[in-house]
Amino acid sequence: MSIPTFIQSPTEKDFVQNPYPFYQEAQASGDLFFWKDYGRVCAVSHNAVNTILRDRRWGREVPSELKNIFSEHIKPFIEVDRHSMLEKEPPAHTRLRGLVVRAFTTSGIAALKQEIALLSNELIDKFPDRDFDLIKNYGEIIPVVIITRLLGIPEYMAPQLLSWSHDMVAMYQAKRNREIEDKAVLATIEFVEFLKEHINRKNNELEDDLLSRLIVAENEGDKLSTKELISTCILILNAGHEATVHAIGNGVKSILESGWNPQALLDPTLVSATVEEILRFDPPLHKFERYAYENMRVFGYDFKRGDQIALLLAAANRDPKAFSSPKSFDPTRTGSQQLSLGAGIHFCVGAPLARMELLVALPILFERCPNIAITKTPTYSNRYHFHGLTELVVKQN
Repeated sequence: MSIPTFIQSPTEKDFVQNPYPFYQEAQASGDLFFWKDYGRVCAVSHNAVNTILRDRRWGREVPSELKNIFSEHIKPFIEVDRHSMLEKEPPAHTRLRGLVVRAFTTSGIAALKQEIALLSNELIDKFPDRDFDLIKNYGEIIPVVIITRLLGIPEYMAPQLLSWSHDMVAMYQAKRNREIEDKAVLATIEFVEFLKEHINRKNNELEDDLLSRLIVAENEGDKLSTKELISTCILILNAGHEATVHAIGNGVKSILESGWNPQALLDPTLVSATVEEILRFDPPLHKFERYAYENMRVFGYDFKRGDQIALLLAAANRDPKAFSSPKSFDPTRTGSQQLSLGAGIHFCVGAPLARMELLVALPILFERCPNIAITKTPTYSNRYHFHGLTELVVKQN
């Protein structure tokens, strides 16, 4: 069975600002389509994306026959990826995730609730009386400061961590070039060296933080190696920070532009549903990829081992077969099956922290700033497949 082909530059301005019409057009043609600009098949329906995320015949780890297909100059970056649980499959993934989950406890995340609230209020106290960028003054600061505290890293390192994170995640954007690759490699080298020294210090002075718990976490005598510790810390920062920043910015934009009364967020019975709707309606990550581990026929298309498929998470979240009125932002929506945090064994391990930050920071923002309003048309950064605002200029009226 053949599938339709669509042409759409992922760096084209109108697409970057609003990719949803393209998703809708592709979705109308079926579960799968061929995206010519990427040169690969994409899953676009909720059913297809959800099914493949959970199907163990697909995975993140590069098949053995393809592992050496990368440029030598990006080797330091690839080396960090190689030890990340995000890029592993069982049994290695099971081992790594099990050790991380032992340290990344629900109670440990819950203990951060008060710190998130205090930090949110401190930042709002500093809001200027004029127009200002909510991302720089609020959305960007909360996740990185909380992650420094979570990992036991000095808070003065937050700006440097942000810089390293931005340079490294740029490797996943559509307009990647040699300059971006060189900056990512330099950031990787510097980040790894910092973490090596930090882990050595922690080994001699364990405290009640996530990194200390990761160091001592073990399962039947098995522990994380130093390289695995480093990759895990980088994953927690890069994935957790980048996603949460965009979720806060996109979420505030969605609420203020929808005409929905922000004060409704203060209703404890609605806060969780609002956060899920934010993640569904305009998520921070739009595309995630998998490799085929065997020859198979899926949704009427024949794949060969080693083929890649792009899972369009944001498209799945607006599938009319899965959601009523999917183009409407509706915080009263119940039973949401949004896929922004993944599904299956690779479901985001930091999801409880991301949700906690949104559940705490957004209600405090709207309680303290009930008349906050957007004063400049928001624009999204040209970094597809991430989807986040360059700035969100607001004013307290």
